[in-house]
Amino acid sequence: MEINPTYIRDFELGLNPQYPEKSKIPANIVGFGEISSIFKIKPYNDWVFKRLPLFHHEAEASVYIEKYNQYTKYLKQAGLKLPPDDTFVIKSKKVILYLAQKAIDKSDLCQNKLHTLPEKEALEMIGTIFIDIKKIADFNENNQDIILSIDGQVSNWALVNNDLFYFDTSTPLFKINGTEQMNPELLLNSTPKALRWIIRKFFLQEVMDRYYDLRLIYIDLIANLYKEQKSDFIKPAVYLANELLLESSQKITEAEVEKYYKNDKLIWQLFLSFRKIDRWYSNHILRKQYEFILPGNIKR
Repeated sequence: MEINPTYIRDFELGLNPQYPEKSKIPANIVGFGEISSIFKIKPYNDWVFKRLPLFHHEAEASVYIEKYNQYTKYLKQAGLKLPPDDTFVIKSKKVILYLAQKAIDKSDLCQNKLHTLPEKEALEMIGTIFIDIKKIADFNENNQDIILSIDGQVSNWALVNNDLFYFDTSTPLFKINGTEQMNPELLLNSTPKALRWIIRKFFLQEVMDRYYDLRLIYIDLIANLYKEQKSDFIKPAVYLANELLLESSQKITEAEVEKYYKNDKLIWQLFLSFRKIDRWYSNHILRKQYEFILPGNIKR
């Protein structure tokens, strides 16, 4: 079913970001990211949506869509399969960008297959994800004027009839001739205002850079297995990653994966806590609508 832009506008005008299920057109939350939630709205049950209230002007949203389309084109050129998608810009009190993707059956999401596949097949799936991530590194090496990033966590992939799909495309981080194509300040628009200078100074560049580094992408993916309650997969996953890291100096250890996870867990827990405080302050003190749909409690 083709999405009607007017319907998306009606959804936005009646949205309750704190309780999306109580909106005039109810939203059904189907997944959580670190920054935004993923939801469905009737009658478009074969699509999922992300809502990005990051922009002050329509021109900013238009540039973002242009960069998004470039990024997804390059990912496909690198050899990744992506779900069909669409974009919608809605102007109300703010400028909102909606990203839509064809929905994937829950049973096909790799994070769920970790728990449903036999161990051997689940590890083979992880190995296949490692190979697809390496396609990005190979693309970057062969096209040094274009450098792509990727967030390779297992939760960003789906395995559909033996075809691997990558769907976490909403943050188009890529460089052309060494210049970052997405304005990193847009990422800060989802953070509490009081913390933005701290995040900008101490964390923003580091977080962005990690998604360009093959070794760090692998470490991030393996560490995420703790969050997915699959710590028993850490050791074999380290082995699979090291098979693809040709230089011995790049080899990953289980100890650094554990250290990385503990540090990353602390950062994201603090970040989500501060965002919830910011939401409370906006709603109850400033009497303003908090624009972001926050994730619920994330099990780690």
